Amino acid sequence: MSAAAPARGLLVSDVDSTFLTQEVIELVAEHAGVRDRVEEITTAAMRGELDFAGSLRARVALLAGLDASVLAAVREVLVPTDGAIELMRRAHDAGWVTALVSGGFHEVIDPLAAEVGIDHVVANRFAVQDGKLTGEVSGPIIDGEAKRATLEELAERHGVDRARTVAVGDGANDAAMVRAAGTGVAFRAKPALREVADVVLDGPSLLDLWPYLEGAPVA
Repeated sequence: MSAAAPARGLLVSDVDSTFLTQEVIELVAEHAGVRDRVEEITTAAMRGELDFAGSLRARVALLAGLDASVLAAVREVLVPTDGAIELMRRAHDAGWVTALVSGGFHEVIDPLAAEVGIDHVVANRFAVQDGKLTGEVSGPIIDGEAKRATLEELAERHGVDRARTVAVGDGANDAAMVRAAGTGVAFRAKPALREVADVVLDGPSLLDLWPYLEGAPVA
């Protein structure tokens, strides 16, 4: 049997404050009564003032003992960014591979990604014991370098030339991925990402990115 034809392109999006309007860990932290403390750490990490992996461990540690059932409640209040779902569906229909690569969590993101028809999700996982969050992350942490490596691995897997890859994010943790993409996009982003992006978008809709997919060079 012949090998599958290469995809037309690869679109990779960050999740928190990019594909979604919210930061998932802050929604979880609200149930634990520690949202303010988590928000402070998140904001510093997004500006590039803190190492992401260390900041994530610190935030997750504040959630120790929280009943894992709250993750279902968090899924119910997710708000996709205007145009995000349409962008992913339009890209998929045009023959692009779509992916969400997140410093957030599979337990919250996966059901929405499946509903939208997104091809790949790479994210963190909460460690759970006896139905409660342990305050630790299960498995390797998805930091900025992991996001970059995922973009490169998916491009190779699907036979996509680097020029036909588009990556979009909003914070310092997305910088390596955005730099590695053929077209790197900063969406309503912090200065640390705006400085390294090829394209800066400040409008309300993620669908503003669509022309950059249409115009991506054909290898």
